Amino acid sequence: MDLSMDYLGLKLRSPLVVGAAAPLSERTEQLPALEAAGASAIVLHSLFEEQVEAEHQAVWQHLEVGSHHYAESLTYAPEPTWFPVGPVHYLRQIEQAKQQVQIPIIASLNGTSDSGWVDYARRIEDAGADALELNLYALPVDPDRSGAEVEAQYLRVVEQVRAATQLPLAVKLSPFFSSPGHMARQFAQAGAQALVLFNRFYQPDIDIESLEVVPRLILSNPQDQRLPLHWIALLYGQVAVDFAATGGVQRADDVIRMVMAGAATTQMVGAILRHGPDVLTRIESDLQTWLAEHDCPSLALLQGCMSQQSCPAPDRFERVQYLRSLQSGTWAVPEVFVGG
Repeated sequence: MDLSMDYLGLKLRSPLVVGAAAPLSERTEQLPALEAAGASAIVLHSLFEEQVEAEHQAVWQHLEVGSHHYAESLTYAPEPTWFPVGPVHYLRQIEQAKQQVQIPIIASLNGTSDSGWVDYARRIEDAGADALELNLYALPVDPDRSGAEVEAQYLRVVEQVRAATQLPLAVKLSPFFSSPGHMARQFAQAGAQALVLFNRFYQPDIDIESLEVVPRLILSNPQDQRLPLHWIALLYGQVAVDFAATGGVQRADDVIRMVMAGAATTQMVGAILRHGPDVLTRIESDLQTWLAEHDCPSLALLQGCMSQQSCPAPDRFERVQYLRSLQSGTWAVPEVFVGG
């Protein structure tokens, strides 16, 4: 059974891609185990521009210690803009990853400035990454800034990175657009070759005893896959990009659903963190078994078979599914309400 899929112009052995997460890819010596277990590609953890700027600041503070003791000591160190500090560690990780595994290495970048996005994208390309995923993780909290301004900034980033590099380019989006389909098409026109649906904004919590805002990192669960499944099915065939599904993929059944909706790959993080790399081996085996049982020689033959292409009007596809859900009677009703 052929599990191979095409994504970003790369021929992958299966749709099983390791998503961006520091615990999985921050130490490159872990990557061969992921490859051996069945990963078809690995998205490295994101390089955040804030980390690079913090590195600049820390180095300059160390250089500046004692510089005001003697007037001439002010010339001992070069200006920060001259000092060769940057995402050196991340770029070295890309180089090491390429040496340790044969599968594609996809870098992930989260910038804050136009120049930062472009500069670090070029360095990532020079380091040998096979593709680049732009992690558009920026929560617009300024009430004076319109949605149109935020969207224009996102599109400008994609256009500038596309113009600056030849790397295959994916864009990881949040679902919080007033018209996700329109934005998806605009990203494709700006130069994105793939869309990763969806990014998760990690909401903090409040410790009511210490009166502190604290992070609460919760791994995805199977229910989280419904949103990307829904939108991939709606957008497949309407937007000329590859789709990667992320969030809640735990089993072979989940992978098959995503491919049927139109996904080329499924990015997995939570399942691997919970069960280890061997979960990839099990899912790959289960995919083979399912295809054999259904006399389907290739997983790619299923791609998009359950998308909106079965219904010429996407809005009707959405409306029909909504009505069917309401009328299906498959509601999760607590037992306290059952039996009167």
